[in-house]
Amino acid sequence: MSAPEKGNTYLEKVVAEQAVLEDDLRARRVPAAPAPMAAPGGVPVPQAAPLAKRNRALGVAPTGDRPAPGPVDVRISGFWRWKNVLVPPNAFVVHTRRGRAEPLHVGLGVSFRFNPSTDSFLVVPGATQTILINAYCICRELQGVLVQGYVQWIIQDFGTAYRKLDFGDADDPMRLVNLQLREQAEAAIKDKVSTMGVRDILSDKQPIIEELTARLRAVAEGQNEEGQADEGLGLRIVTVQIKEAVVSSSRLWENLQKPYRSEQGQIARLAELEAEEAVAQREMSTERIKETQRLEHERELAELRARNESQLFDTEAAEKLRRTKREHDDAREVAELETATTRHNLRMERERHEEEAETGRLRIERDHELARLRAEGEQALAESRARSRHEQALLDLEREGARAAIENDRTPAAVQARLIASLPEIMAKLPKPDELRTVTVNGTDQTSVAGLITQLTAVVGALRAATED
Repeated sequence: MSAPEKGNTYLEKVVAEQAVLEDDLRARRVPAAPAPMAAPGGVPVPQAAPLAKRNRALGVAPTGDRPAPGPVDVRISGFWRWKNVLVPPNAFVVHTRRGRAEPLHVGLGVSFRFNPSTDSFLVVPGATQTILINAYCICRELQGVLVQGYVQWIIQDFGTAYRKLDFGDADDPMRLVNLQLREQAEAAIKDKVSTMGVRDILSDKQPIIEELTARLRAVAEGQNEEGQADEGLGLRIVTVQIKEAVVSSSRLWENLQKPYRSEQGQIARLAELEAEEAVAQREMSTERIKETQRLEHERELAELRARNESQLFDTEAAEKLRRTKREHDDAREVAELETATTRHNLRMERERHEEEAETGRLRIERDHELARLRAEGEQALAESRARSRHEQALLDLEREGARAAIENDRTPAAVQARLIASLPEIMAKLPKPDELRTVTVNGTDQTSVAGLITQLTAVVGALRAATED
């Protein structure tokens, strides 16, 4: 037996870089995934490569991840039937309405009014999409080859695309379209690689690019081999590139470098295959005899078991039928009694509801009449109070006017007389002076009224100045 083939480190590195690039293209704002489980030695255990590849191909998120938000930021405002749908300028939208054969709005960045009861709409990103391709192919020499490439496409005619393609995935509308185009691309690469040799695949990738471009454009844009175009799918292929072509077997890679080793390896492998084929034929013959005997024995046991089970089943079926009839009869009588009781209760409930409705109506009419009378009384009282306040305000204004007229009509003599009459009260409120000074102004005669007033004025001013000091 030959030693097991060592892993192809270059192939593993290329696949890992392609996976990182695919994750970067799918990057979204999602919560961080839980840390991977750790082995007993403390080393994290990554997800199995076949399961990870299947999840990426099917678009299934790993366990613990929450679904990412939608790729298009569509804002819906308004209330109930009067809503507005605001679409970003770089997204395609189609707006349909019940009863109309053609859409109301189709285009890039079209916002519109939306009625949830009759309308429906679909929003799809309008940016360029990139599809990463990992095609595990078999070449003309029946050897495994990994061909990596990418395809960039964009929606050219959305009016045709939304009718022929499925954009119904709410999380990623482009997922199914990308998956279909990826399958088309992988099939085209495998068909082309199957007709080429390993050396041709590794040295010249242009035939693969031309074949892949022609097939994708025939599907997406509707261009046939003569260059004539039909409606297609409404898509446009931007670019098609082959990044890498790697031989899956590290031993084959060494054999390509060393022709002599390749020839000897082929002879040794053929001998191993002949020996394995002889052993496999002998093992199959022995296994066939054992399997025939075992099947014959199982057939006899199955016939005996079937007869016993048939008799037991007939007995159980007859007893079950009798019990079922009895249960149905009892259930029918109980159901009839319950139906009569229910009808009586419903009739009594209906009469009670009618009486309560009549009583409620009378109560509502009485409350309404009392509320009306109360409102009229409050309105009359408010009008009376407003009228009284208005009349009181008019009286106050007349009183103030009369007082102002009297004050304006006073003579200087009357003012002086009022001042003289108020002097005792003023003097009583003034503080007691520590000393008394007599002031004579311009030799005024103190015996006359004018002199007395002048003197009193001077005294008051002096006292006020002393008090302020």
